[in-house]
Amino acid sequence: MKRKQDTSFRVETATELMPFLLSKLGGMTRTSVKQLLSQRRVTVNAGIQTRHDTPLKAGDKVQVLQGRGNVELRHPKLRIIYEDDALIVVEKKNGLLTVPYNPKSSEMTAYSILKDYVRKQSNRNTVHVVHRLDRETSGVLVFAKSAELQEYMRTYWKQLVTKRTYVAVVEGHLEKKEGTITTWLTEDPHTGMVYSSPKDDGGQKAVTHYKVIHATTIGEGDQDMPISLVELNLETGRTNQIRVHMQSIGHPVMGDRKYGHGNEYSPIDRLCLHAKVLEFIHPMTEKKVRFETSMPKEFRVDND
Repeated sequence: MKRKQDTSFRVETATELMPFLLSKLGGMTRTSVKQLLSQRRVTVNAGIQTRHDTPLKAGDKVQVLQGRGNVELRHPKLRIIYEDDALIVVEKKNGLLTVPYNPKSSEMTAYSILKDYVRKQSNRNTVHVVHRLDRETSGVLVFAKSAELQEYMRTYWKQLVTKRTYVAVVEGHLEKKEGTITTWLTEDPHTGMVYSSPKDDGGQKAVTHYKVIHATTIGEGDQDMPISLVELNLETGRTNQIRVHMQSIGHPVMGDRKYGHGNEYSPIDRLCLHAKVLEFIHPMTEKKVRFETSMPKEFRVDND
């Protein structure tokens, strides 16, 4: 008996993955389509997609794979949102390190979880860290499947990345609703603290563009505390850049124990910083790819 052939479709007009599949796979319900996605049986331009709201543009190739699909990663702290032969793009939850501080450490990290995942697919597969997020920062992370690709992406990261957008809840109400912070950052090799200077003092130039999405006040009476939800776009990607920049203008990120007041005034038990959007030129296809995750529900401060 012949194996059923994979089903391919070409996108004609911009849409999202769910309505596109529903229109092409006659009779399938939304639940059935979500099952296909969870089984990692849907690819867009040869990359596995698991999100039903993945945006599609004219010319994209969507394929539904026959069989049981690939090994699925199930972990409360890490979710794969895209995978192809070159890259794995994940959403990391807060509280999980990207890589261990000590190579000999047995602590669970995003790297160790993915290393185990690819080993189950093939003993020859490996993963390599392209960039990092702090332990308490959540959001989009990219891993390469070869050391050569890792080196290439790290070397040309600035040229490859076209957009990096974060969201954060910060202390206070900003005087300017949008603006740009430009300082020079220097990391203390002994403490790991990063210090900011408004003038070129030999440190690394760092540029952050910010925009206030919403401002409100939480608490009651003497405990009232003004807070703001802010969108931040990075022009540079320095260590702790956003956290240091927000501290430098008097509005540290809520829950920041290193550069702010920690959880002393925060009703949210975490660092309120999330890497929401990462857009870059795919090193193999040379096409622009964009990955976006939902803002954590605890960041929503617009329900007053």
